[in-house]
Amino acid sequence: MKILVTGMNGQLARSLAARAQGGGIELVLAGRPELDLENPLTFAPILKSVAPHMVINAAAHTGVDQQEDEPQRAFRINAEAPAELARLTRLAAIPIIQVSTDYVFDGKSSEPYVESDGPNPQTVYGRSKLAGEQAVRSENPDHLAVRTAWVFSRYGRNFVKTILSAAQKRKRLQVVVDQFGNPTEAHDLADGLLAAARFWRDHQGFPQGLYHLAGQGRASWYEVARQVLEVSKAMGGPIAEVEPIVSDQWVAKALRPANSELNSERFANDFGYSAGDWPDRVSCVVGNLIKDSVIGQDTQEADRVSVAPQFSKPTDEAV
Repeated sequence: MKILVTGMNGQLARSLAARAQGGGIELVLAGRPELDLENPLTFAPILKSVAPHMVINAAAHTGVDQQEDEPQRAFRINAEAPAELARLTRLAAIPIIQVSTDYVFDGKSSEPYVESDGPNPQTVYGRSKLAGEQAVRSENPDHLAVRTAWVFSRYGRNFVKTILSAAQKRKRLQVVVDQFGNPTEAHDLADGLLAAARFWRDHQGFPQGLYHLAGQGRASWYEVARQVLEVSKAMGGPIAEVEPIVSDQWVAKALRPANSELNSERFANDFGYSAGDWPDRVSCVVGNLIKDSVIGQDTQEADRVSVAPQFSKPTDEAV
């Protein structure tokens, strides 16, 4: 089974490549300039050239604050591009998996969100990603939309790597304590998507069109930062004190959900796969980063850490 994956330099694409070794799946990663989400004319040629059995759209504009200033670009990448990919895959009679985000919810629920909960995005990012889900659903009936959250890994740009990098430069960090979600290791997300792909291969269809898939366990950004630095200290890595602050103390253009915890039971029931517990996954990633001495590489400006600028650069990464 050959799968075309968009966003070749992102956390998810690189994790998919690592996890798809063997198992009867061949991955083809594609990115700029051969496949450019801002240039729909690049889509058909690469689909024809690769001739995949499935497409996983793992690319997105994820600069949450920046998108408040450039909504047209956000919708072009996160909504219009998936719509065209879905149309072309329908014409080619192949399925598409669209990766989406917890930001489609407003964060006001006191319970983990399930797939039947009504979305109410509060940011350009959330609205554009929801529009992408809806477009894929409309353009290709043979689809899967998978919402995830708080993705981290040893690759690319993410919160865990930013905390380690910041701790190399500062001895005291301020991190938001009143926003909660499910930290998700990118390899776990990749394993889940590959499980769904194998299900489609074996059954020629997906059970349902919308799922949540995120790490096990609820955490605040503050709790994640504490876990990162405790492991780092134990391994002789960077050390810093972490001070909890509330969202009102950290001004950002885009409103973050207070609670974006996702319930992933439907995915586990239908595909037989659950992501791992977030503390174990964070500890493993931190350990590997310190062991391999790659702290500070490919980090990003995290909007929840007070030692960095607020505005992150657009990236071709999932969520």
